[in-house]
Order: sequence, then C-alpha cells, then structure tokens
Amino acid sequence: MTKANSCNSIRGVNGMNRPAGSLRRHLCSTLLILLCLLGVFPLDVILPSFPALSDEFRVDTKQIAYSVSFFAVGVAMAQIVVGPLSDGIGRKRLLLAGLSVSIVGALGCVFSTHYETFMAFRLVQALGCGSLVLGQALVQDLYSGTQRNAMRILLTSASGLFISLSPLAGAFLQQAFGWKASFTVFVIIAAIVSLLSCVLLHDTPASRDRAPSMSSYRAMLRDTDYLAHSMLSSLAFACHFSFIVIAPLLLMGRLELTAYQFSLVFIGYGLAYIVGGMAATYLNSRVSPQAQIKAGLLLISTAGITLLIWEWVAGLSVLGVLLPMIVCTTGTTLVRPAATTQALARYPRQAGAAASLNTTLLFAGAGLTSSVVAGLESELPAGLGVLFVVASLCGGWLLACTKDDGMQRC
Repeated sequence: MTKANSCNSIRGVNGMNRPAGSLRRHLCSTLLILLCLLGVFPLDVILPSFPALSDEFRVDTKQIAYSVSFFAVGVAMAQIVVGPLSDGIGRKRLLLAGLSVSIVGALGCVFSTHYETFMAFRLVQALGCGSLVLGQALVQDLYSGTQRNAMRILLTSASGLFISLSPLAGAFLQQAFGWKASFTVFVIIAAIVSLLSCVLLHDTPASRDRAPSMSSYRAMLRDTDYLAHSMLSSLAFACHFSFIVIAPLLLMGRLELTAYQFSLVFIGYGLAYIVGGMAATYLNSRVSPQAQIKAGLLLISTAGITLLIWEWVAGLSVLGVLLPMIVCTTGTTLVRPAATTQALARYPRQAGAAASLNTTLLFAGAGLTSSVVAGLESELPAGLGVLFVVASLCGGWLLACTKDDGMQRC
C-alpha cells in the first residue's frame, strides 16, 4: 500500500494508484458523488429564489441571472490555477483550502445587504468552488480504461439527478426559510465533504514530473486533439448551462410558473441526464468515443431545430421548451464524458492540470455563452435554439479536426 494523492490504493499496471478494498472504493465513489452534488448546488438550488433575490437587492431578475454566469466565470478563473498546483503539492490540501474559501463566500452571501456585496461574495464562493475540478483529477487517478469513463458517466448521471431535484429542494427552502437557506445548506454540505476528504484522501509530496507550474498548459494549448475534445465538452455543456441560467426568466417570468411548478418542470428536465447516462453506459463498451460524440451532437442539433420550429408554429409553451431540452440534455450527456476522457487521457502524468484546463474551458465558455443568451431575453427561446444548432455545427468541425488514431476506446 502507498499513500497516494487520493484514497489508499494499490499500484495498477499503468503506474496509477487505484483504491484498495471494497469499502474504501465505495467511500471514494461517495466522495466523488458528493463533490458532484456540491458543484451543482450553488447553480441550481438558487434558481427558484431569483424573484426573492431580485426583491431583496432591488434589481432586475436578469441581474440575478447574470450572477450565475458570473459564478461560472469565477470558477473557471480558479480552476486554471488549481490544476497545476494539485499536480505538484497534492489534491487534498488544495481541495480543503478551496472548500474553506467557498464556505466563507457562502456565509458572506448570507449576510450581504447590497447587490454589489452579494456579487463579491458570490465570486469568493466561486473561487473556492474552483477546487471541485479536482474531482475529475481524482477520477483520472483512481480509475482506468472503461472504469474511468463509467465513473464519469455515473457522475454525469448523478449530476442530472441533482439538477432535477435541486430546484424542488430550492423551492422548499425558499418557501420554508427564504433565499438564505440555500447558502446555509451549501455550507453544511461543504463541511461534510471536508470531513470526508480529511479521512479518505492522502497527499503525495511534489515530484519533478509534477511540478506546480503553469508551464504545463503550454503543451496542452498546442495539442489540437486535447483542445478539440475539451471544446467539444465545453460546447455541449454551454447548451445545458445556458438553459439553466435563462430558465427562471423563461418559465417563471414569461410563462409565470410558480416556484413549485418550476421545480416540477426541472424534475422532467433532470431525468434526461439519467436517460442520457443510461444510453452512454450502453454505448461505452460497444462503440467508439467518436461515435458517442457524433450521436450527442446530432441530438443537440435536433433539439435546436425542434425548439425553433415549435415556437414558430405553436408559440411559447412549457412542453415546447421541455421536450427539446430533454433531447438536448441527452446529447450533452453523451458528448461530455467521452470528450473529457479523451482529452484527459493524453496527459495521465499531469491529470490535475489537464482536468483544470478542460474544466476552465468548460465553465468559461458556459458562463460567457449564457450571459449572451440571457441578454436576448426578448428573443427567447429562439436564441437558445440557434445556440444549439451553431454549437452542434462547431462540434462537428472540431470532431473532424481530431485524429481517428488518437481516439481510444474509453
């Protein structure tokens, strides 16, 4: 046994460290799932509280929507630093430091009395949440081959389940305790994750081939295959995230749904992640990652065309938004795990930096795209449909830029 930068482990055939023992393996999986929950929580649970936040800080609801995009950009800023550092000084210390910063940010939001102060502490929370990218590096450390992609599919499916239930939880918290409750619960979950990390994770000392240097990004930024697969993941995620940001504007604003009705719609939407995860699991050992990505892009483009035609023919409706979004999200769930695995597989000795840059591109692209879409409030959901079509076309071009011989079966 060795003390790795992850859970207690045994040395695998490829030199990576793997979890030892069934109990510890399951506990490691639980930790990864909780990290996934913590990443979804500040983005989705808060959605039903948009009107309350708007009233609290006396700003337009669109300004509150921008806070979610702002949060995503803040996460991206932090991740660009976290990855290389984790390769040098270990995952555990950085993860615990990030969790502590995110707790400070969440508590600051609770006690904010002005919109500007609230936004500043949201940025602090986002910078702390940047450490959650280490979950991807831990997957790279702990698993190999089909197990690695299977774990990412599990986490993506779990993310969908959390997405589907988060607005319902947010509606309950908003109705029972007010908007501050979502930040309070975030603090509690972050504290639990910190405790589990202290118990389960072990750091390794820095080594020469894992120096905490930003220079590791240079090779990745010159790597066409790595960039193409990272951007594929980013495009797919941007489609999902843009809907998350504008959903309160569209469903609670223009369609005048209550917070409870809004949360019920999201249950159906989130279930698409589970359906997509089941499809990705089925395809994982049967077809190449390239085929999975192609299928996902086809679904995203189909969703965009359907959204545009439906609004033109029948006008705006809950069903006309929900059904295309379910198709789009199923496509996103096919694209992201396969594309991410292919990108990170190119740098197994720099998993932290590779995961960091990959997720930075993911959140930066999603944050910027969603802010543009939110600015087209009067043109929704047509703007969303155009985004899906353009994203799928760009994704097809990126896929064509990759080398077939570089595509490894997950």
